[in-house]
Amino acid sequence: MSVQKTGDIALDHIIDEMVDTVTNSKDEIFQIGEESRNEFEKLNSELADTKKQVISLIDEGDKLEQKVRFSRVRLSEVSKQFQTYSEEEIRKVYEQTHGLQMELSMKREKEKQLRERRDDLERRLRNLEETIGRAEALGGKISIVLNYLTEDFKHVSDALEDAKEKQEFGLQIIEAQEEERRRLSREIHDGPAQMLANVMLRSDLVDRTYRERGVEEAMQEVKSVRALVRSALYEVRRIIYDLRPMALDDLGLIPTLKKYLATIEDYNNSIHISFASFGKERRLDTKYEVALFRLVQEAVQNAVKHAEPKEIKVKVELKSNGVMIVVKDDGKGFDTTQKKEKSFGLVGMRERVDMLDGELNIDSSLGEGTIVTIHLPIN
Repeated sequence: MSVQKTGDIALDHIIDEMVDTVTNSKDEIFQIGEESRNEFEKLNSELADTKKQVISLIDEGDKLEQKVRFSRVRLSEVSKQFQTYSEEEIRKVYEQTHGLQMELSMKREKEKQLRERRDDLERRLRNLEETIGRAEALGGKISIVLNYLTEDFKHVSDALEDAKEKQEFGLQIIEAQEEERRRLSREIHDGPAQMLANVMLRSDLVDRTYRERGVEEAMQEVKSVRALVRSALYEVRRIIYDLRPMALDDLGLIPTLKKYLATIEDYNNSIHISFASFGKERRLDTKYEVALFRLVQEAVQNAVKHAEPKEIKVKVELKSNGVMIVVKDDGKGFDTTQKKEKSFGLVGMRERVDMLDGELNIDSSLGEGTIVTIHLPIN
């Protein structure tokens, strides 16, 4: 057996042990994160209840304090004119005042305890937030290391001989994979996961409505649940389609765009989507077809999700040395000078256009719709 082969076997063995160790560490970090999230939700709920109790006690205490002041004034009047009142009346006023003072003292003490509990809960929640954040950050780093060990590093040595090329190649793959997984995770969490959670809640409501209000109202709730399920199914299909439309490989850019836009229109009955292509239809290099499809897809999805349009127009012109895309909607528009927090759509489009040395222009204003124009040179 050659020295090189022996070294490869030893390296694979070391990597296997590292993979096992990193995998176990990742599972433990995930468990810590999940336990912290569960504890955070529990404490957050308790904090909300505690705040309500504090507010209630403050209100009750203020009202009781007014009663105590009134009772003290009454006691002072009775004491000054004790000849006018009987011993029983004086004793009754005194006991009433003393009782109110004791009740007020107890409420203020309980309020103090609840305030301390509230402050303690807020401190614990801040600590848990930091713990969750650190766990997520560390989990992401470990995922990158694990992917590098399991998917990229093991066999890349057979394909690449230069150590620097191997490192750069592996890191680029890992970065792309992690970014795509983060995007899918966000889409699934914000879309189908939320919808299905809502379906579960609404299904419980259907059962309760049937028992308390009868079949007719229950059927109305069933219709609402069916609509939620349909929306969730659409989101799942959209995400699957986003991964890789097979028609792009088989038919090319223009037919795939026609099919995609027709599907979007079917699932959004209130929006009319028109498509027009100019120039001689031809197949492009795969990287251009994928990029152009993704750019149109992102522009249309942004309009559907955020602009509330009645009509979207998509135009594609194939030139001899480039492609021009125009996506226009009559929606509510937006202020292009204001950047929304956690707005990844336009950022992703700009990055994709920049990678292909193209130009992206977005013309929009509030109430005037949006026009997205893209120019890509084709070599």
